[in-house]
Amino acid sequence: MSPAPAPWPETLAGTPTVAVIERALERQRLAHSLLLHGENLGTLASVAHAIADRLLNDPRRPSQHFPPKQHPDFFALRPAGKTRQIGVDATRGLIGRIQVSPQLSHRKVAVIYEADRMNVQAANIFLKTLEEPPASTTILLLTPRPYSLLTTIRSRCLHFRFTDSGATALADCEPATQEKWRQTRADYAAWLGRAADGVTEKRAVADQVMGLYGLVTRFNAVLSAATGQAWLQQKEKLPPDLADDEVDAIQTGITNGIRLKLFAEIEHATREFGEKRLDSGDVNARRALVAAVARLEKDVALLRLNLNEAAAFEHFLLNSLRLWSRR
Repeated sequence: MSPAPAPWPETLAGTPTVAVIERALERQRLAHSLLLHGENLGTLASVAHAIADRLLNDPRRPSQHFPPKQHPDFFALRPAGKTRQIGVDATRGLIGRIQVSPQLSHRKVAVIYEADRMNVQAANIFLKTLEEPPASTTILLLTPRPYSLLTTIRSRCLHFRFTDSGATALADCEPATQEKWRQTRADYAAWLGRAADGVTEKRAVADQVMGLYGLVTRFNAVLSAATGQAWLQQKEKLPPDLADDEVDAIQTGITNGIRLKLFAEIEHATREFGEKRLDSGDVNARRALVAAVARLEKDVALLRLNLNEAAAFEHFLLNSLRLWSRR
């Protein structure tokens, strides 16, 4: 009896995107380079492994069936070191391994986890492989940040986006966590209102600063609670053969997804507040809104450089206090 192929993630099974991939696999017309992107690295990894299983294992030869990551023609490249970067040596090592003929299957599969963490030199070296891929080789690039890749790399891949609960996990959290976040957003809008109305008295200024750090504390509390609850749910669904580094990558993906969702909702709350001020005739609101949103985007981008979320949110709020208080 032939082993069943690796399953697609439950939330994606039967979706149009998966149907397109399955049809291409059946017709043996899958592109040689795919860019898989979405909020949750764990979901992207599951999709990549499902694709690899279907490419590498022949159902007519059950005795030669291997789990994708254990297949001799499966190759992986992932970030390493304290900086969690993909460097030149590791990239060249992967390129060398996929140049050889398949050992067991009629194809080879290379998966680059968190491809956006390739440094520039490594990315340029890898670009040549995408331009002239080895025969019978499928390359899968996984990333939650596709626009952090070189434009030339993105242009040489077929793109598939997979949405997942990583960015919407707050909706599945306990009611207490959801209520805490709803109240935090409301208090943030009220804090902006006091700043925009003008803070001049020393006591009022002190209250605004204390309120700022209160928002930072609650932001961290919501993130921690939401991440913990989402991880407990996800951990029950993980296959037992995952390596520790893969488990860490999935947990990091969940944290990053929720973190980006929270920052996206802060941006939405900022825009909502600014639009109300504009409607009320506040001529300074347009300038403050544009500058505040630009500042938030820059601070979120700095998270990739290992700036933690508390520091990023604190920096954003300090700048917001200055921007909205300026008359």
